[in-house]
Amino acid sequence: MVNLGPAVQYLLLRAYRNWDFPKGLVEPGEQPLDAAVREVREETTLGNLAFDWGTGFMDTGPYNKGKVSRYYIARSDDMRVHLPINPELGFPEHQEARWVPFDTALAMVSPRLVPVLHWASATLKE
Repeated sequence: MVNLGPAVQYLLLRAYRNWDFPKGLVEPGEQPLDAAVREVREETTLGNLAFDWGTGFMDTGPYNKGKVSRYYIARSDDMRVHLPINPELGFPEHQEARWVPFDTALAMVSPRLVPVLHWASATLKE
């Protein structure tokens, strides 16, 4: 998720000590891109995402018991992020959200997300 404002900024969400992009599971019968849009809306209340760079994606390598995360690049003109309560948990899935520039994002994310950030940055420059 990016905002182009005066400079490109990436949206990161913090769950405990870990910073990541919005993500979640694909529900039965749901397409991965539809799941990505739904998860962003559920986790941040951001809607009206624009896929200005197409619907290409990058998958991470396996982590945490073989999970693989798929990331798309979407633009949001709205920088107001709300972290709503997840009805299944009774509290928000994330404790904090930040829009940050590339270098800051690199310093915040885990090593598995570094290739995703580099891919997104290269895609945005194309």
